[in-house]
Amino acid sequence: MLWNAFLLAIREIRRNVLRSILTILGIVIGVASVIAMVMLGDSTTAQVTSGISKLGSNMLTLSPGQERRGPPTGAGTKTQPFHMDDVKAIQREISGIKAVAPLSSSSVSVIYGNENYSTTAYGTNNDYFIVKDWEFLEGEEFSSSELKAGKSICIIGETVKEELFGSASPLGEKIRLGAFSCRVKGLLKSKGTASFGMDQDDLVVVPIKMLQRRLSGTQDIGSINISVKDGVSTSGVTQSLRLLFRDRRNVKSGEDENFHIRDMKDIIKTLSSTTGMLTMLLGAVAAISLVVGGIGIMNIMLVSVTERTREIGIRLAIGAFESEVLLQFLVESVVLAALGGIVGIILGLFITLGVTSAFDLPFVLNQGIILLAFAFSTFIGIVFGYFPAKKAANLNPIDALRHE
Repeated sequence: MLWNAFLLAIREIRRNVLRSILTILGIVIGVASVIAMVMLGDSTTAQVTSGISKLGSNMLTLSPGQERRGPPTGAGTKTQPFHMDDVKAIQREISGIKAVAPLSSSSVSVIYGNENYSTTAYGTNNDYFIVKDWEFLEGEEFSSSELKAGKSICIIGETVKEELFGSASPLGEKIRLGAFSCRVKGLLKSKGTASFGMDQDDLVVVPIKMLQRRLSGTQDIGSINISVKDGVSTSGVTQSLRLLFRDRRNVKSGEDENFHIRDMKDIIKTLSSTTGMLTMLLGAVAAISLVVGGIGIMNIMLVSVTERTREIGIRLAIGAFESEVLLQFLVESVVLAALGGIVGIILGLFITLGVTSAFDLPFVLNQGIILLAFAFSTFIGIVFGYFPAKKAANLNPIDALRHE
C-alpha cells in the first residue's frame, strides 16, 4: 500500500512539474540556508581556532597590570614591569614548564640598501621559538654566547625578508635597526596571517639584552610567554604562577593582583563558544524559511485536494478506505518535502564550498546538520501535509462525485 501511494505521488508530481518545483522552492531555500549558515559558521570557528593556535601551543602569557575589560577608563595606573629575575624564578620554581620566553618589543625602521620598512623588533631568547612553534626556513637560533653578550644579530620573518631582500637569501647580510646595524642569522618559516588580520611574519627577533641596551634603554620585560608541557594542565600551572607572583610582587590577601595571566586555550574556548552561538542563531533564523516552505506545501496540497475531489470520490465509492486516501496525500506531501530537502542539501553544499573558497576558509563538512535539515524538511512535509490529507480522507463520496 505504501509503495502504491509513493508511485501515485510521483505520478502527480510529474503531471504538474512546474507547480511542484515552485512548491518545494521554499523547502529548498530553507534547507540550503540552514546548511550554508551552520557550515560557514563551523568554518569560521575552525579558522579562528587555527589562527589563534598559530600564536603558540599550550601557551600562557604573563603580563603586568590588571587585565583590561571594556573601554579604557582614563584612570590608568603605573604597572610594575617584569625583570629577568622573574623569568629565572619561573624556570626554577614552576614544574611542567617546557619553555619560558621573556618578551620586550619596540617599533623600528629596518633599512637595507635603498629599502626601508617599518616593523616590530622583539627581544627574547631561544625559548620564544618553542613557545610560538616557529620553524626555521634558513639559518639557526641564537647561541648562548650571543644571548649572554646581547650581540647585534637578528632573525627575521618572511614579510620583512620579502620587503628588504625580495627573493634573495638574507643570511649573513647586515641590516640597520634604527641607528645601529645587525647581522641576519636566520629566517623564520612563514606562518601567514593569524586571527584579527595580524601578520605573524612581520617581525625581527633579537637577543633581549640587545633590545634593552640599544632600543628600550631599560631592563624591563614587557611580558613573559610560557609553554606548558604536553599532558600538563595549563590551569594548574596558571594557579602556581599566580601564587608565585603574588608573593614576588607583594600582593597581600584581599588585594587585586598587579599582573594577569592569559591562557590561550581559554581564549580559543571563548571565541569558539561565541562563534558557535552566532552560528546557531543564524541557523535558527534560516530555519524559519523551512516553516514558510511547509505552508507553501500545505497550500498546494489543499489546491490539489480541491482539483481531485471527483477522483477521491470515485476511490472512496469503489471501496478505498479513508486511511488509504489519507496515506496517499500524506505521502505526496512528504515526497515533495523530501525532494526539496535533497535539492536544498546539494545547493547548500555548493554555496558553502563557493564561499569558503572565495574567502579562503577551511571547508568543514557537518554531517549532523545535513541529516537534521533533511529530517526537519521531511517532518515539515508530514505536519503541513496532514491537514490537506485529512480533509481529502473525510470527503463524503456522494458529495465528491457531484463535484465539478
